[in-house]
Amino acid sequence: MTKEIYLTGITTTGTPHIGNYVGAIRPGIAASKDPKKKNYYFLADFHALAKSGDPDQISKSTLEIAAAWMALGLDTEHATFYRQSDIPEITELTWVLTSMTAKGLMNRAHSYKAAVQANVESGNKDPDKGITMALYSYPILMAADILMFKSTKVPVGRDQKQHVEMARDMAQRFNHHYGDIFVLPEPVIDDHTAVLAGLDGRKMSKSYNNTIPLFAAEKPLRKLIMKIKTNSLEPGEPKETEGSTIFDIFKAFATPGETAEVEKLYAEGIAWGEMKQKLFEYINEHIKPARDEYERLIADPAIVEAELVKGAERAREIAVPYMATIRDAIGIRKLG
Repeated sequence: MTKEIYLTGITTTGTPHIGNYVGAIRPGIAASKDPKKKNYYFLADFHALAKSGDPDQISKSTLEIAAAWMALGLDTEHATFYRQSDIPEITELTWVLTSMTAKGLMNRAHSYKAAVQANVESGNKDPDKGITMALYSYPILMAADILMFKSTKVPVGRDQKQHVEMARDMAQRFNHHYGDIFVLPEPVIDDHTAVLAGLDGRKMSKSYNNTIPLFAAEKPLRKLIMKIKTNSLEPGEPKETEGSTIFDIFKAFATPGETAEVEKLYAEGIAWGEMKQKLFEYINEHIKPARDEYERLIADPAIVEAELVKGAERAREIAVPYMATIRDAIGIRKLG
């Protein structure tokens, strides 16, 4: 039986936060230990260029994200863990796909349409003001990431589903012209994965500046949790768990039994300050062993670099011969 091939990318544009952990890192690490799956995890540092012009931020984020996955237990013996920029075949494939991708398909990309809409709403005469080709053609690079390793399954949030569908479109068009070269990927959307709210009640996101860093030290972690927005209900007044950011974060980390105990405390009217303290203590205890390992890795980046180099070597064992097949198919061949 052929193993399903799963591929997950993490854009290197910021410090990992607890929303990343429960939404992508924790399920990804569990999947890396599953012998029935073949897993690829990559640091999307070229993708970061479409979002960030700060070289130091991209470099720092690459280290922080790689160290986070390693500290939390990614099984790099069974999964392939690499940096996108270490695989030159991915960028080569991007140009091959660009030569076949209709501009109309890129015009429909959600990220591009959102940027145009923002320009229109702000009164810019040029709807494309500030939009780079990196942002515009972002889905082509993503398609190359997916297709290079013959991925069959790509875990994504609903907002990323379109990119996997576009990769399928590009693969089908290529296969129609050149033969059955590419595997058609499928998006995997887990409706049970928690999407956490941030400090202000909106979705936890770097762009909203409302995140709780996953490996914040104890004092900053407590300070941030104490800032979480709540309603004005007094101690002793029963509180709803529905729509409570504190409850949702606790539930994302806790066991069902522990969650049931907190539901009871809400019904009994636990004070918000007391509940925030309880949440801080729980998360701090949960994260502490991995935090210690994370800090060790951050202090010695050579350990992380060695792991990424090893992963790149394994990835290129697949990418180099596959790219040779693709080159041959499109007519870029040795002449004798």
